[in-house]
Order: sequence, then C-alpha cells, then structure tokens
Amino acid sequence: MIPAQFDYVRPGSVAEACRELASDEDAKALAGGQSLLPFLRLRLAYPSKLVDIGRLAELKGVHERGDHVHIGALATHDEVMRSPVVNAGCPLVALAVAQVADPAIRHRGTFGGSLAHADPAGDLPAVALALDAVFVAASEQGEREIPAAAFFVDYLESSLRQGEILAGVRIPKLGAGWGFHYEKFHRTAQAWAIVGVAAAVRRSNGSIAEARIGLTNMGPTPVRAHAAEAALRGAELGDQVRRACAEAAAGTAPPADLHAQPDYRRHLAEVLTGRAVRAAAGAG
Repeated sequence: MIPAQFDYVRPGSVAEACRELASDEDAKALAGGQSLLPFLRLRLAYPSKLVDIGRLAELKGVHERGDHVHIGALATHDEVMRSPVVNAGCPLVALAVAQVADPAIRHRGTFGGSLAHADPAGDLPAVALALDAVFVAASEQGEREIPAAAFFVDYLESSLRQGEILAGVRIPKLGAGWGFHYEKFHRTAQAWAIVGVAAAVRRSNGSIAEARIGLTNMGPTPVRAHAAEAALRGAELGDQVRRACAEAAAGTAPPADLHAQPDYRRHLAEVLTGRAVRAAAGAG
C-alpha cells in the first residue's frame, strides 16, 4: 500500500530534531525505519511529519563507560551484535540481537528504534527489562534517565514525551559469575517471537544465587518474571529449577492472536524459561 501524505525533514543535530518533534504532536522520528515503514505502508500510522534522525553522529556508536555499556540509539543491530564491548560487558544483549529478524534487517534496523517502538513481541525490550537498563531521553531541555521498568507503558507506547528522542541506552555490567541466554519460539526466522525469554543467572556454591528473567510477548509490555526469579533463588539445578520455572507466567496477560492463545503462551513461557535458565546456569 501507499502511505498517507506526510512532510519530511532531516535535522542536522539532536537539538534540531527535538525542536521539530516538539512543534508537531503527530510527528514521528525515523531512524532505521524497519518498524515504522511497514506501519506507514499498511496505514497503521499517520504521522504528519517524519523527522529523519538516521544521520545524527551524536546518536551512534557503542562505548564502554565504567560500570556500564552505552549503546547509541542509532547503533545497528549488526553493530551491537559484533561489538567486542557488548560481548564482553553485556553478552545477553548480543545473544538477543543476533536473533532479531534476518541479516538484512539487522544491518538497517537500529537498537534504539527497536526499543522506542515498544513492541512487546520484539526481542530487545525484555532484555532491557531483565538487565535493568537505563534509557537516556534527549530534548531541548537536556537529558533525562528512564529506568527500563518505567519506559514501557503500554502496547507500542513508551514514556518518551513529545519533543523527546531516545539518545541511547545504558546497560549495567553484571560482572563475573553471571551466565546469559536468550531463548525464543517463533514460526520463521523473520517472524516475531510467539514467546521469548531473556535470562541472566548467577550461581554460587552449586546453586542459583540470583536470576533475572524478562519475557517477550506475554502482555502489552515486556514482563519481568518476578515470581520465577524469587523461586529460583537458592535452587539447585534439577527439579527445583523446573518447579521454579513453572512460575514464569504468574501474573502475566499474554495476548491471543492467529499464532497462539494465552494458555499456549503460558505453557511456552514455562518451558522456555526452564531452557533459558539451565543454559544460562551452564547446565545446557
């Protein structure tokens, strides 16, 4: 289909981009376009103006900053996946990004664009939630930090305000002793996850000392599996982990669509969480 008519501007700075977005409540930021352009073609989005931020150098790059890794909003999925800084400091991000869509999309799509799109079926929101990432929003007034737990508000809705753009994401380094895994179930390589699980696990003296679990496509926003995390604390690998992971879907509100009903998604969440936790704990 052909998109509805819109104006197009390409600002030369982040400040200019924020001014353009602040001046029109129906304006949309355009980065890699891998999420927005399909919505335009299907006329699921009707922006009056597209503000193309794709060439702003201020939003690019991956940087090591002490106890965290800063990923610029315009870093492509492929750049993040191959970054030695990401693979060393926050490997769960690299594992999940490697499963985003296909190579063509990973070369064009941006890390920040995928997160700002706030699709609960996307791979990265659950990872950001599990790792307690911090989102850096830029506006004409400066920058503000948004914890991942407060960033995702509803289906395709983030807490970014009018006139703000996502400038980057800060991923804390969890350090030695942690293992990571991202497990998802989908129909084809290019399809959204029916359910996905991002797991970070720290073992101590043969048992699980701490676990962080984010769920993909188990509600209108990404979900943190707090009940399973609590049940895993102190669990030994084996039946205790299996019983703990049975709590993964507790408190979730999975959607019903052509691909799966809520009860099937709850079952998948339990099974995939068990696989992800065991893999992250080094049990295969």
